[in-house]
Amino acid sequence: MAIKDTPEEWQVTATATPFQGNKTSVRTDDVVMPDGSVARRDYQVHPGSVAVLALDETGRVLVLRQYRHPVRHKLWEIPAGLLDVPGENPLHAAQRELYEEAHVKAEDWRVLADVYTTPGGCDEAVRIFLARDLSAAEGERFEVSEEEADMELARVPLDELVRGVLAGELHNNCLVVGVLSATAVLAGDGFDSLRPAEAPWPARPFEA
Repeated sequence: MAIKDTPEEWQVTATATPFQGNKTSVRTDDVVMPDGSVARRDYQVHPGSVAVLALDETGRVLVLRQYRHPVRHKLWEIPAGLLDVPGENPLHAAQRELYEEAHVKAEDWRVLADVYTTPGGCDEAVRIFLARDLSAAEGERFEVSEEEADMELARVPLDELVRGVLAGELHNNCLVVGVLSATAVLAGDGFDSLRPAEAPWPARPFEA
């Protein structure tokens, strides 16, 4: 049997949206179970996200420290952001986030990993890119606000981030998946073996 996730959709007999927020909402579905019973499932509906593991020529990763109110922590993260426009090309969104959050551009882009962040309670899908051949972006820096106004920026060696993940010191989902995936690729077939930046993404279909 191939170890591969497969799309499947069980019958929904009723659905409602008890909460509609600015970017996300909460949906309640009555889902028919394999034994014929019906179970109610509440979950967050999310537009999807992109994240960027930006790796410089010395093997350092560009990371940001940002306050995250739901978990009451300042977390070290990699640049990331929402897919604000339905059908938006995820590569273009990732390039925008790298520019806005770090004022950096990259010449080489690959798909590092695609993940569902919390599939038991949210439909958020995230595409994590690997970006290399970094340089400073041209023009004025993007004006940040709210939590982003307090952001710190650093470049940290990849192996130091791996150590922090395994020590339980770093917790951001995209950072954890990104640095461990990059380390696995380096130990295996190398970055050139990764999928191209425009690889299909069934979880969030997009225009090329």
